[in-house]
Amino acid sequence: MGEAVNKQVTNSLANRNTKRPFVLASVMLAMFMGAIEATIISTAMPSIVGDLGGFSQYSWVFSSYLMMNAVTVLIYGKLSDLFGRKPIMTFGIIVFLIGSVLCGLAESMSMLIVFRFIQGFGAGAVIPIATTIIGDIYTKEERARIQGYLSSVWGISAITGPALGGLLVEFVSWRYVFWINIPLGLLAIAGIWFFLHEKVEKKKTDIDYLGAILLSVSITALMIVLVEGGTRWPWTSLEVISLLTVSFIAFVFFIFQEKRTLEPMMPFSIWKERPIFIANIVSLTTGIMLIGISSFLPAFVQGVMERSPIVAGFTLTAMSIGWPIASTMAGRLLLRIGFRKTSVIGGIFLILGSIMLVTLSPNAGPIWAAAGSFLFGIGMGLTSTSFIVSIQSTVSWKQRGVATAANLFMRNLGNTIGAALLGGILNLKLNEFFQENGGNLVRNATVDSVNRLLNESERSRLPEQIRELLQEGLTNSLHFVYFAVLFFAMISFILISFLPKNDDSSGS
Repeated sequence: MGEAVNKQVTNSLANRNTKRPFVLASVMLAMFMGAIEATIISTAMPSIVGDLGGFSQYSWVFSSYLMMNAVTVLIYGKLSDLFGRKPIMTFGIIVFLIGSVLCGLAESMSMLIVFRFIQGFGAGAVIPIATTIIGDIYTKEERARIQGYLSSVWGISAITGPALGGLLVEFVSWRYVFWINIPLGLLAIAGIWFFLHEKVEKKKTDIDYLGAILLSVSITALMIVLVEGGTRWPWTSLEVISLLTVSFIAFVFFIFQEKRTLEPMMPFSIWKERPIFIANIVSLTTGIMLIGISSFLPAFVQGVMERSPIVAGFTLTAMSIGWPIASTMAGRLLLRIGFRKTSVIGGIFLILGSIMLVTLSPNAGPIWAAAGSFLFGIGMGLTSTSFIVSIQSTVSWKQRGVATAANLFMRNLGNTIGAALLGGILNLKLNEFFQENGGNLVRNATVDSVNRLLNESERSRLPEQIRELLQEGLTNSLHFVYFAVLFFAMISFILISFLPKNDDSSGS
């Protein structure tokens, strides 16, 4: 049935003169906009904090964006199944661009966080619907190859993003790292509207607004707890307990709502497929790991190793180069050795990369950091490509948008949880270190004292003893972060091992 539906849709698209090469180029451009955003922001964040201050809010810059991304991705996925990919994709890009303009105008860390919420609200449509469009216009065998092209976007952005971000930060202003999105987004919209022609069945729709609200409330309450718990609020405080209660109740009602509504935001029927269930859970754990590396590795290289923003950015470049290389390999491995074995190999690389980051030291140099980042990228490329191809081959067109979005939702949710959880670990361990080791030297040291390490001119003015103490505190705290990353890498590998051995997915 799924194959027949796919052929029918593919034929209708072809008959309406959809030009696949141009659509692919437009989709890649939209994905490039989202990909370069991640690499540029991670590179620029130390400089942004050095300018605006507020290191204690560091993780919120990522959490706010990822929170809205995680909440909206399922909504956009379902809406694209109901109304078509083109209008929903266009709306998301426009909101993303509005948020980007505002982020570049931010005058404080609080303003930046609010504008990142807007940016994330639009970003939820970009990657999942771009990936779904590819699932619509290419067959299963073609998708394995095309995923390599899509993943090359991350490699290109990895090379250009940190270099461009570093140059803008050093010679112009960090504000331009947000404004670079504008021409990219406008070109992507034009390409999709000119070359993608859809034939969407007109029917009465029942949009699950209540489910969307309940999911938003549940995730938002949980993220606030993960960011502020143990730092601003004690874990046993009334605020933490109240928010956790709200999150739990909203999620329970969300589950009941999804079971009773005609058009659920999250159709739980797709989770009954074992490969989809495991792929989604592993996407959650790898999402936590991914944000732990991309958010905090530049801070270590720049603040502790005292390297430039460009060098710090290129340690992330290694991950984004390894990712598309592995995705291209995965397209071939999937057809030769199957979904499970390809994913297991990816899980091994995730562990190897995490081990290298756990053993990272100030004297190891950026090459060691880049090597660990590269191995992690290989693991992400093998696993994420396997998951997307398998999921899109399991469901029909009418569920492909929400099924693809569900997998990316789980990774985004992992990103959101990771930014909050790992950021909380970092802040907690920094406070503990300063209390235990600061003494009279830095009696009033706080998490925000690390701001001075990320600003080259301020770092150079610090007395040597204070600078070394701050760097030691940051190093110690980040080691705990990367031990957590290693823990989730091992959990991911264990989960992957439970994939069915006979994973030759049917359908198209």
